[in-house]
Amino acid sequence: MNLDIKEYIEKEFYYLHSHPELSYQEYETTKRLKTDLQDSGIEILPYHLDTGVVASIGSGERTVALRADIDALPIQEEADVAYKSLSDGVMHACGHDSHTAIILGAALLLKQHEQELNGKVRVIFQPAEEAPGGAGKIIEAGALDNVSAIFGIHSAPFFDVGTLGILAGPTHAAVEKFELIFEGNGTHAAHPNLGKDTVLIASHFITAIQSIVSREIDPVDSAVVSVTHIQAGNTWNVIPQSAYLEGTIRTYTKEARALAKKRFEDIAKGIASTFGISASLKWTVEIPATFNDYKLEQLARTTALEEGFIVEDAPRSLGGEDFSLYQEKIPGFFILVGTGKSYPNHNPKFRVAPEALYPASKYVAKLVRKYLES
Repeated sequence: MNLDIKEYIEKEFYYLHSHPELSYQEYETTKRLKTDLQDSGIEILPYHLDTGVVASIGSGERTVALRADIDALPIQEEADVAYKSLSDGVMHACGHDSHTAIILGAALLLKQHEQELNGKVRVIFQPAEEAPGGAGKIIEAGALDNVSAIFGIHSAPFFDVGTLGILAGPTHAAVEKFELIFEGNGTHAAHPNLGKDTVLIASHFITAIQSIVSREIDPVDSAVVSVTHIQAGNTWNVIPQSAYLEGTIRTYTKEARALAKKRFEDIAKGIASTFGISASLKWTVEIPATFNDYKLEQLARTTALEEGFIVEDAPRSLGGEDFSLYQEKIPGFFILVGTGKSYPNHNPKFRVAPEALYPASKYVAKLVRKYLES
């Protein structure tokens, strides 16, 4: 297929942005990507995935992977763009449409020079990063088998177009999501002595866990422990039987992660025991920290400079990224792509400058070619 790749991926970006799909619902996105790849003669690998696509370019023993995420968010778009979301309450507010277009562009460029590749490139279009955990589905399917390294990208609305954020070490936090239920005894609000007040107990717990960050985590480490959702009772004159708490813990190091989770569990059990009630705790999301391989940093930086990019240190974030699940298996590097100054990710007015796409595609394609040659 003879095409103008720059024009092609911009067109695909507009389509993807206007047709967003939520995590594990990316059926039309998957169909579209399969068509894009097949029309270009790129081999689609037969992994058992409900949504998402894995393809392969090149031949040889050594394999490197590229990853893009394809899901959108449950946000009503407010950005003033001609290609605005057509799906009510759903928006590509984190730039996954741009990630998909960039990696698609890289795949098309690599296909044009397939005979020159010193190995294979496995191209992963991953579902459900926002779930989070779609990376786990890709790994379970076997898409990392025989892969020696993986590269991923993310839109950066705080960088101008033409700037890349590159940094080795931890860049995104480990993410834990908890659900905690305190089960007491309900009673009339006028007779609290006849029950066990779960609102009071939950309040003690919320205060106590603030000591985890302030008094137990090493002050030079970054960590967050937040209760973000509380539900207890439904009327003014009844002390509720139970209290439901939901929230998150964010940490960078394995040591801080283990300590924060243990102390959280200890405090929940201790407060429940003190007040004579029960506590039920579930960790419903457990994603490790994103940790960029030190050996890959120089390759990422030198390639960026060769392609004319300005290189900045990527800021560390306590936001999570399930690219880390790949990095637990193989060396990986996650790169921030300047997509023009904008409202932040997950904001209804977030937008990506289309002119950021093709230069990033060229960069990523060159990066994996150089990796295979090294």
